[in-house]
Amino acid sequence: MTTRSSGDHHGNAASWYPQRRPHYGYGGGSASFRGCCCCLFLLLTFLALLALAVALVVVLVVKPRKPQFDLNQVSVQYLLVASPTSPAAAPAGVPGAAYLSLNITLLFTAVNPNKVGIRYGATAFDVMYHGVPLGVAAVPGFEQPAHSTRLLQTRVIVDHFNVLQADAQDLIRDAAIRDSVELRITGDVGAKILVLGFSSPKVQVSVDCAIAISPRSQSLKYKHCGVDGLSV
Repeated sequence: MTTRSSGDHHGNAASWYPQRRPHYGYGGGSASFRGCCCCLFLLLTFLALLALAVALVVVLVVKPRKPQFDLNQVSVQYLLVASPTSPAAAPAGVPGAAYLSLNITLLFTAVNPNKVGIRYGATAFDVMYHGVPLGVAAVPGFEQPAHSTRLLQTRVIVDHFNVLQADAQDLIRDAAIRDSVELRITGDVGAKILVLGFSSPKVQVSVDCAIAISPRSQSLKYKHCGVDGLSV
């Protein structure tokens, strides 16, 4: 009879029951990632609240006011209205077209009533007759210091603009009989208030003016500007 040693007995037992290997889970890494995201969210929320608090303090201290932008003066170099030389196609006494030539200088005034500076964007004002665009008065962008007034000059030149049909009749009548050609100057000016090197959201200032020019005397008869629209 053969007797197995205790060492063999234990060796076989070890072969019967496989050894357990250490298990490394991934739960710790996921929890760490969630913690970083939570900290980042809290940091961004704090910075947003801090920026809002600073903005409120600046608004309360600076008390920004809407800038003023207006048409101050109109100088007339010339305004000429001419009928076609051969209106054969038009009925008698009814002009089929009229030609308008215009050269005027516009002087705008920008007033900054704030304690801080203002940055204006480039602006193009439309010059119209009866809603028909004749030309554009361009004003470049600029920065204006606090509590200051600035004059901006631009010129509108129209060379032999062809005004047709009903508008031509009105133009001939305005120039020959009434001696008053009415024009409308309109446009929006975009401005931003500058505080500590930062700019505020854009504030829009509307300009809407009606002017009347005398072709005989080559002078301005009247000028009227409305705030929120044209009111003649």
